[in-house]
Amino acid sequence: MSTARKWVAVDFGGPEVLRQVEVELPAPRRGEVTIEVRAAGMNPADYKHIGPGQDRKLLPLSIGYEVAGVLTAIGPATELASGGGAVGDEVVASMVSGGYTTALTTAAKDVFAKPATLSFAAAANLLLVGTTAADMLHATRVGATDTVLLHGAAGAVGNSVLQQARLLGARVIGTASEASFDAVSRFGGEPVSYGDGLAERVRQAAPGGVTAALDTTGSEEAIDVSLALVSDRQRIVTIVAAARAKADGFIFVGASNPESARFRANARAHILALAAEGKLQVPIAQTFPMDEAPAALAALLGPHAAGKLALITDS
Repeated sequence: MSTARKWVAVDFGGPEVLRQVEVELPAPRRGEVTIEVRAAGMNPADYKHIGPGQDRKLLPLSIGYEVAGVLTAIGPATELASGGGAVGDEVVASMVSGGYTTALTTAAKDVFAKPATLSFAAAANLLLVGTTAADMLHATRVGATDTVLLHGAAGAVGNSVLQQARLLGARVIGTASEASFDAVSRFGGEPVSYGDGLAERVRQAAPGGVTAALDTTGSEEAIDVSLALVSDRQRIVTIVAAARAKADGFIFVGASNPESARFRANARAHILALAAEGKLQVPIAQTFPMDEAPAALAALLGPHAAGKLALITDS
């Protein structure tokens, strides 16, 4: 049986609780494949997963939800979610458990052919943010006639929203710091500064009004401005402020929501197709060696340049 080097959390907290361990890699059974990981995607959900206050019986916790790599083994009578599959194929997998690893055996239903248009680092960061963005646009019924207010437009999910909204024909006004305006404009967004006076700046940018608001930040300002500018609360969505959504009667979407989880799982093939056609990009801000996962997680927790972070193996 082969082995893999895998990061686990031995306690609840931040980067300091991560330890790299050697684990046995089980051979794939029917419906499973084994992937030699070339890159692991990094998301805020990673550090939230190991955050304080949880049941200690869960420890040690695996970390990481998406990877890209190369197939090294396929279970009997097994095909990838995208069909077919052979040893040596480049693949991307999402909704996995323990992606911070050099190799893993996982369910084939979560593994797809990697778009040739993307590097391993970009492919490993495609699906979680891409399906989240698609979920937000779907929940608010965004279409070609809409003017959308997007909070956190320079972030990873915001970046994907911008690209997907442009494909739908919608106009997007995106909040960001002035230092990140170029990251918003790059994909067709119209940047406005967040902070005092935001509602008035949005009104000036869109005198005809905004028809939907998408929040990726969870800030009180974002929610208050959305409620002030969008009359239909079923066209306001957040992926962070669940309590405000419940209190004020607008939409919260997230992986913990069964309807969202189903939509995102089904949307993976569409997101991959957009990337394969060159219609969806994943900007990468920085990569780290897999052996430096604690430093990478610290960077993820702190301010960093626009774009995604990835862990890269030495394969």
